[in-house]
Amino acid sequence: MSRYKQQGFNNTFKNARKGFNLALKSEINIRVHVVVATIVLLLAAYLRFSAIEFCIVLFAIALVICCEMLNTAIEFALDSIYHNKYSRMVGMAKDISAGAVMFATIISVFIGVILYGSKILPLLLG
Repeated sequence: MSRYKQQGFNNTFKNARKGFNLALKSEINIRVHVVVATIVLLLAAYLRFSAIEFCIVLFAIALVICCEMLNTAIEFALDSIYHNKYSRMVGMAKDISAGAVMFATIISVFIGVILYGSKILPLLLG
């Protein structure tokens, strides 16, 4: 068994926290997602979303942030393996992982338009 497998349960959470903090420090896009997520959650609370609506919003936020973190991990891993040298295949892999983030973000925006629109539109129309 490798030394990584013998870390113990508490170290698993310590490493995960370290990874999340590293992602926050190294990627502005993740910081933007976290700020937008905070605003979206505060607005959901203000609009008194139901538990189901709130869960849908949380799932959309998690999807986007997880995709962004996986994209970052893929970029770091490929840059490390290829020593930051250009490779067409590496570029394709990075573009595909960035496309996953974009797709998750677009779907989350649609979810937001549906959920928030159904709450805000009646307020605007009186």
